[in-house]
Amino acid sequence: MARRRKSRGGRDVHGLLLLDKPAGITSNEALQRVKRLFHARKAGHTGSLDKSATGLLPLCFGEATKFSSFLLDADKHYLANCRLGVQTSTGDAEGEVVKEQPVPELTAAQVEAALVPFRGDIKQVPPMHSALKHKGKRLYELAYQGIEVEREARPVTIYRLDLVDFDGRDFTIDVHCSKGTYIRTLGEDIGRELGCGGHVVSLRRIGSGPFREAEMVSLEDLETRAANGLEALDECLESMDMVLRDMPRVEMTHDVAYYLQQGQAVLVPNAPTEGLLRVYSDDSEFLGVGEVLDDGRIAPRRLVNL
Repeated sequence: MARRRKSRGGRDVHGLLLLDKPAGITSNEALQRVKRLFHARKAGHTGSLDKSATGLLPLCFGEATKFSSFLLDADKHYLANCRLGVQTSTGDAEGEVVKEQPVPELTAAQVEAALVPFRGDIKQVPPMHSALKHKGKRLYELAYQGIEVEREARPVTIYRLDLVDFDGRDFTIDVHCSKGTYIRTLGEDIGRELGCGGHVVSLRRIGSGPFREAEMVSLEDLETRAANGLEALDECLESMDMVLRDMPRVEMTHDVAYYLQQGQAVLVPNAPTEGLLRVYSDDSEFLGVGEVLDDGRIAPRRLVNL
């Protein structure tokens, strides 16, 4: 359950919400709607979805925003439906059709073979309709002005790429990938590999880091709960340390925790010997993130302030 106290400008709500973003609104619009429902003072999302995309959009409230970067860097999991023979200006169904080609008679085995070059470590050229910057301007801003600039290919990793369905024109892929992967670009590249081009018709994110589709809450459900009061909404929140649940856990006594919270590195018996850690007091109070130094002590990196 999230901790909360009243504050000017909204409640101080601390926790994590796994939103199932609907199609047709931006990630920021979804965030603002949820923030208003919770009367929350501070909130942020951890990696945007395209306006037309649906699915998992983790939202961090209050002190949980300190740990949002760990989800920004997390791997992602998508289901994408792609259409062959039609290329659009944006690589998805939101753009204008710029080219149409006949689709050859293909078998599922041929489509599967076309996926092979895109598994593992690959390089992608980011689309013009993306939030990357060029000389201080977002690429999509330039694209809307009809300006196209050269983009360098960037390394990404496709951990898994499976063909789920193919009907002769449309195909569905299951993609587990590293951060920074553009599924629109992947769909276009697969269409190019098959000789007829293509674009992404629909996209759904079903995983981000440790979180999965079954844990999501819809905006409709939140709006229904809001009619029953803030307590009903707060029941949907995960504790803020869930952002870090894949990270090793270490507990320390209150005395040791005091020095850590003063910014000092501390020694904790039987702690892991390297990397980042979730840090707790011995009564299981979450303190934040620590990092193991070369001498074995644990230094504070991001601590909560409640």
